[in-house]
Amino acid sequence: MITAGGKLVRKIVVILSVLFFILLVACNDENSVPEENTSDDVEQENKDSEEDTKNEEDEDEKDLDEEVPESEENSEVVEPKYKIDENASVVPVEDGVNENVVLLTIDDAPDKYSLEMAKKLKELEAGAIFFVNGHFIDTEEEQETLKQIHEMGFVIGNHTYNHPLLSDLEGKDDQQREEIVGLNNVIEEIIGERPAFFRAPNGVNTDYSRQLALEEEMVLMNWTYGYDYFKPYMDAEKLTTAMVTGEGPEVDVPYSLLKPGANLLMHDREWTNDALEEIVTGLREQGYEIVDPHLIQTISEKESVE
Repeated sequence: MITAGGKLVRKIVVILSVLFFILLVACNDENSVPEENTSDDVEQENKDSEEDTKNEEDEDEKDLDEEVPESEENSEVVEPKYKIDENASVVPVEDGVNENVVLLTIDDAPDKYSLEMAKKLKELEAGAIFFVNGHFIDTEEEQETLKQIHEMGFVIGNHTYNHPLLSDLEGKDDQQREEIVGLNNVIEEIIGERPAFFRAPNGVNTDYSRQLALEEEMVLMNWTYGYDYFKPYMDAEKLTTAMVTGEGPEVDVPYSLLKPGANLLMHDREWTNDALEEIVTGLREQGYEIVDPHLIQTISEKESVE
């Protein structure tokens, strides 16, 4: 028999159980809300990430498209404006091109002063061809010097490996080939390109050296005047006067050899290095432009035109 007090206790227990169940359900519902929100947030973040990635890709493609014209501009080939004629002079290939130009060339490079000369010319914004001898690029240090000159923008020419008088090698084709083609091979290993200009020691070529130059697609280049190898002009002041006026009275040249298209011969020498800046300045003051050798037509360029 259950008493009144027992009934009351049972009711209280039932009520408490119901309340506990309601509270438990409510807590579960509250805990489930963040999970739903978290899932939604992750989904939204993924969408945002995908959109950001797409936008970045679109920007990259846009930047790439904008860079193309610049690349195309840098890859444009410079059209030659001059050529070397049969008298070693620099002449325009067409009308309307400045005729009042002179070409600077430095032989026997890179001996003791070539790098310093190149730096001076670079500062003066004057181009030149450095004609190289192989016995000046035997060591790593000498090769690095040649590389620096080339990287400064100067044209590198072939002046034979050992500077022999090629007429003394007449009939010795293998030796002439080694002097000329062998040097081209070495130069290419150092600077990554083969010379486009050839100057024989003392300006003396043989039939075979001419043939080799043609095979190697090198323009034969002598000069119109130069004085630094004559004893009276192994002096910076006297040499400057001779090169700027074109006159060498102390070596039987009382008249001027300076004229439009003059091809000036200089060497890697102390007195030439000392005179170089004033020579360039003096020539410009007389109205001559120092021609950029890159504008001189090479054999390969000539063949492509023909």
